[in-house]
Amino acid sequence: MQKLLLLGAEAIAQAAIDAGITGIFAYPGTPSTEITEYVQNSKQAGEKKIRSAWSANEKTAMEAGLGVSYVGKRAMVCMKHVGLNVAADAFVNSAITGANGGLIVVVADDPSMHSSQNEQDSRFYGKFAMIPILEPTNQQEAYDMVHYGFDLSEKLSIPVLLRITTRLAHSRAGVAQKPERGQNELRLPSDMRQFILLPAIARKRYKGLLANQALFLDDSEKSGFNKYIDGPDKSRGIIVCGIAYNYLMENYPDRNVPFPILKITQYPAPRDMIERLVGACDEILVLEEGAPMIEELLKGFLSIGLTVKGRLDGTVPRDGELNPNIVARALNLKDTYGQDIPDLVAGRPPSMCVGCGHIDVYNALNEALNEYSKGRVFSDIGCYTLGALAPYNAINTCVDMGASITMAKGAADAGFFPAVAVIGDSTFTHSGMTGLLDAANDGSSITVLISDNSTTGMTGGQKSSASGKIEAICKAVGVEEDHIKVLKPLKKFHEENLKIIQEELAYPGLSVIIPRRECIQTLGRRMRI
Repeated sequence: MQKLLLLGAEAIAQAAIDAGITGIFAYPGTPSTEITEYVQNSKQAGEKKIRSAWSANEKTAMEAGLGVSYVGKRAMVCMKHVGLNVAADAFVNSAITGANGGLIVVVADDPSMHSSQNEQDSRFYGKFAMIPILEPTNQQEAYDMVHYGFDLSEKLSIPVLLRITTRLAHSRAGVAQKPERGQNELRLPSDMRQFILLPAIARKRYKGLLANQALFLDDSEKSGFNKYIDGPDKSRGIIVCGIAYNYLMENYPDRNVPFPILKITQYPAPRDMIERLVGACDEILVLEEGAPMIEELLKGFLSIGLTVKGRLDGTVPRDGELNPNIVARALNLKDTYGQDIPDLVAGRPPSMCVGCGHIDVYNALNEALNEYSKGRVFSDIGCYTLGALAPYNAINTCVDMGASITMAKGAADAGFFPAVAVIGDSTFTHSGMTGLLDAANDGSSITVLISDNSTTGMTGGQKSSASGKIEAICKAVGVEEDHIKVLKPLKKFHEENLKIIQEELAYPGLSVIIPRRECIQTLGRRMRI
């Protein structure tokens, strides 16, 4: 088969196509977005009629993937790490329903928070759900693990979590393809009550999940992805997980590491291999991208008195990405970090695009709020979050997808008036609609601005589930039609828009303002076609 130069995200997507998926379901989120985009742009995927539309959110994506698995076909579900919080209900329960057709959940973690609110490590979700986890070292392994993961999912009748990080998702390497596989035929579960999680059924299936842990561990010990590499110097043993293996190897150009190494890329953690390493070495250094999961595990089940070094004792920083220099310092090798960037190179914080409609929204909103005290604007996840920065300084919160409306509601219900929520069109249909329903049901006095740029702008301009539906949704959940206002956020309409915002801020009830103007980036691309 041919060899392709692919991003890690693209390698996963190509592997899914080659492995015979019927559908891929996702909500765009960096660093996972390119997986689904690759499938959407693939001629091969189009010819195979692979379903690859964007879902409204990660929970609906997870449930759609589970539906494909239910009928015996293969599905992939993709999201970033915080998206797994949204999908957690279906994800954790899918471990109890099990899988019929192969089901892989790809989660892209973002250590160092390049484009995220936190650094959470999705391996803990997989461990919590008690399902197999795969964590590739490089692009080729990511490609191979997709094929292996689908086979494993069908062999063990369980969803499989594939965990990657930003650096793997967005770096390129040559990837050798495997032979293409056809899609599964439709096949319902042999146990037609398998997916009915009534308590009496769920209890039995949970016992089965617990009983299968030994099988998952046995496969982890024997699969070949986890490797014990012996070394002559037993003063230290190194456990290295996923992409961190590369940072270790970069410190040894000849790839001749003197210490024994245990490379872990499949979980549950291979206990026999760990005990072999611990038995042979005086101390253990753990190199893992993200949280100290293996390190905590070692300190939990191995003998008292064992020296374990890593993120918990400060040998490796507790936060941020690993890199070869951090690993070098942990190994007491020469640190080649170099010099800090001189002050003459100024930092460039992110900013909204010139001509962005969100700018005109904030200019009008700021002026309308001049007569009130500060701290009244609850915002959300999207390009418009940059309104927190100068020169706008327009928003006061950004917690998670959809939190703007519900936080404004809570503040208003506590007597804070006026309370303002700013949310984007895609985020609104992702997880803002339910908060608006609560506000309508409770008669909460908030002003909601749904800044509609007709796309999912922050992740590159994917189709928004809200297009053409926002007013209808607002009416359906109970917002009075007289207090649903649509604006055109342009400078020439500033005074008109300002007056409408001022009126709705003064209204002692629920109102929705929809500033609508196409994203300047998607408009530019459309005009060039």
